[in-house]
Amino acid sequence: MSIEKDINQKNFKDSYQKAYINLMFTNNWMLNQTKSWFKEHGVTHQQYNVLRILRGAHPSCMNPGSIKEVMIDKSPDLTRLIDRLIEKKYVQRETCGSNRRKVDVIITEEGLEKLKQLDPLENQMKDMFNSLTNEEAEKLSDLLDRLRGSIA
Repeated sequence: MSIEKDINQKNFKDSYQKAYINLMFTNNWMLNQTKSWFKEHGVTHQQYNVLRILRGAHPSCMNPGSIKEVMIDKSPDLTRLIDRLIEKKYVQRETCGSNRRKVDVIITEEGLEKLKQLDPLENQMKDMFNSLTNEEAEKLSDLLDRLRGSIA
């Protein structure tokens, strides 16, 4: 399908508007595809992102500011998101040894186990790109990097 057919719009102001609308439409399409997978496992895509970040830092902990810096979707309320992960026993807060006012977050064994259950979903996510060759996927990634680099 084409963006013209998907949103029933024949004309765009220019190629830039078409690309913008196509990118936004595709982003939402991908989120909707993955939303059901995450729901089955009792997490949101933001929680999944935080768990992956913390697994990458494991066995070290991270402060919430460092987590937010590298999140894909910069959650406006990271504290609440972390609270939900704590309720699920996927992460825990620890007081920083050098500064007792500072709190760090670390992934728990339960959180690592949840990610092991979710890891096969990455293959399903990858399947969304089956219509692209490896070279096309690399080019798409390069173009998106370039697009983000144009905004300073």
